[in-house]
Amino acid sequence: MGGLIMRNYNQYVLAVRNDENEILVEHHSWYSISKYSLLQKTFIRGFPILLETLINGIKALNRSADLAETHAGKTSCFQAVFSFAAALFLAVALFIVLPHLFALGMEYFGFGGNINNLSFHVWDGLFKIFLFLGYIYCISLIPDVREVLQYHGAEHKVISCYENEMTVSAQNAMHCSRLHPRCGTSFILFVLFLAIIVHSIFIPLILFFPLSENNVMIHSVVILFKIVLIIPISACAYELIRASAKGTTNRFLKIFLKLLSFPGLVLQLLTTKEPSIAQLEVAVIALREVVQDNSQLFETVPYKTLD
Repeated sequence: MGGLIMRNYNQYVLAVRNDENEILVEHHSWYSISKYSLLQKTFIRGFPILLETLINGIKALNRSADLAETHAGKTSCFQAVFSFAAALFLAVALFIVLPHLFALGMEYFGFGGNINNLSFHVWDGLFKIFLFLGYIYCISLIPDVREVLQYHGAEHKVISCYENEMTVSAQNAMHCSRLHPRCGTSFILFVLFLAIIVHSIFIPLILFFPLSENNVMIHSVVILFKIVLIIPISACAYELIRASAKGTTNRFLKIFLKLLSFPGLVLQLLTTKEPSIAQLEVAVIALREVVQDNSQLFETVPYKTLD
């Protein structure tokens, strides 16, 4: 709220403009559960990174709300834990349980097959995608959330400015793209598409073994299994987003990677908004503080470091 974070390996910087128009900066250690070698393996690392990003993101969001309002009280540990639990519950309810019930409805009205049928999982997946798009669009109409999306755009613009070896300033960043191939938006989209494939393959396999004659029990077990499947799905999605952001000299591979990243870039038209100069100023400061790069010129407005 009122700013953004920039991460560089095991640390991140939180930069926020408060209600007195001061830009405040804090340095924090990145809480990591993927520091163990096993959790850094390809096709394993994705889910731990997803979890730690959620934890650090909610922690930073709560702290930014404290900094944005000069006279606000500090967020308690209970409030932070409650925010994390509420976010998980909302995600499961909206993007696992509700789409499953929608697919059941399509089966009931004769527009799709049962849970063993591909059409069931296609309806489930399509509903997830349209729900996600609608959710992003609707919350973007809320002024506070729109500001968050503008800061998201400011983050991308400033990083593009830095990666193109330009002088990193709000004015230069304004002319850079707000779309970036390594954005987490692409990760979410890969998760949604992969879920259709994975559910279509593995859910009929578990239903091959008799679970119960009670339909409510069967669908409850399947929903729980879908929650478990988030682990391999997110792991594969993470590898896809890394692959789509890689450079290559091979012409055909380059075309394939561009096609892979294209849907995520289009989706960023929803998840980012054009920032103001004031928001870009905050993003430039965050990047300068996190990279500590003296070889490249940064032009910043005055700010205050709190740690």
